[in-house]
Formats: sequence, structure tokens, C-alpha cells
Amino acid sequence: MPPTPARATRLAAGSLLGGLALASLGACTFSSSNFSCSASSCTVTLTGDGSDVEILGTTLGFEGVQGDRAGLTVGNASVSCAQGETVSAGPLSLECTSVGEDSVELTASLS
Repeated sequence: MPPTPARATRLAAGSLLGGLALASLGACTFSSSNFSCSASSCTVTLTGDGSDVEILGTTLGFEGVQGDRAGLTVGNASVSCAQGETVSAGPLSLECTSVGEDSVELTASLS
């Protein structure tokens, strides 16, 4: 039996929303990290030296912590940031929200 027009509309709307949710995740790929993305930024936690993530078309790598500063690579550039600090590197603006012994949590957005 074919679906009713109302059911067909709900199914189409659900499929569209599911496709949009998957498309937004395409902005980030990762290894050894947790992340979530909105239309203009991604929040990510990188754990362990050498972990990396692709955010908004740019590869971001975690190089470890020295004192209270996290070492990061953004494309070919190297930067560091402390908790609460915002730095710019390449096309990204990075706000380091937390720096742990072996991890960094940050929000990345296009500069």
C-alpha cells in the first residue's frame, strides 16, 4: 500500500534533515579526537601527541603540551596557545578553551 501524502511528506523531510546533518559533519575529519561542528566553527578535543583533525579544509595537529601551552600545527604553520587564549594561523582562528597534560580542547573558526 503506498504511503499517504502526509506520511510521504514526513519521510521526505526526515531524509532531507538526515542528509543535512551528515553534510555538516563533512567539514571535519579526525583521528584521536572528539569534535562537533556548526556552520562556521568546530569544537574539538585532541588527545595524544601526533593526533590531528581536518577542520574547515585545514589540517590541525596536536604536538603536545609544554608548561601551560599546547603546541599545534595548522597546515604548515606552528603555533601554541594557553587556556583562554585565541591565536590565528592560516585561515583559522583558534580559541584554546582547555589545556590538559596530554590534550587540548579548542574552537576553530575561519578567520
